[in-house]
Amino acid sequence: MIARIEGILESIEGEKAYLRLPGGMTYEVLLPAFTSARLGGSIGRDVTLHTLYYLESQAQGATIFPRLAGFLSATDKQFFELFVTCKGIGHRRALRAMTLSTSQIAGAIADRDLALLQSLPEVGKRTAETIAVTLKGKVDRFLNAPSVGPTGADGEAVLVPTGSPGSLTRDALQVLLQLGENRVQATTWIDRALSSDEPPTDAEALVAEVYRIKGGG
Repeated sequence: MIARIEGILESIEGEKAYLRLPGGMTYEVLLPAFTSARLGGSIGRDVTLHTLYYLESQAQGATIFPRLAGFLSATDKQFFELFVTCKGIGHRRALRAMTLSTSQIAGAIADRDLALLQSLPEVGKRTAETIAVTLKGKVDRFLNAPSVGPTGADGEAVLVPTGSPGSLTRDALQVLLQLGENRVQATTWIDRALSSDEPPTDAEALVAEVYRIKGGG
């Protein structure tokens, strides 16, 4: 079982990262959409991924492929393992659906925010309801989980507090989406805004701070 790997991030191609380990071996690692966005600025740097090994069947089980999924923290990995216990959420589908941070998805489940769950890729109304019912009462420990951002100048991973999983983040995200922003990028900007020494306390101020960050401020 491969639990964690460390190496140079050679490239990210869609949902796949290519990690070169000492000795020259390169691993193909599947990433949640949220993690893929976070690692976009770390090409050529040394990164560590907490990994989950699983088997994926294709052609109605006629062909089996070994897969390795990677996460920036053990907490994100644990949430993923819980997420895939929901009926209709397989490993590959879960990776594509996780465009938001662990704490934000956990918050939507805890609040039974079906609208936010339905906004995740490949999650329709019925699947959102299944997720909310299946994971009710099981996500509390993930509500305040910090996200791991891109590596800093010293090569070390940066913990990004995600703030409250309540209405502040969701309201700001909804406004940004209505203004045409990309969901993954908007989430990254929101995390940066909330990690400041004096984070915004209302959605309007949070959106304003996001656009200050977007503008290079």
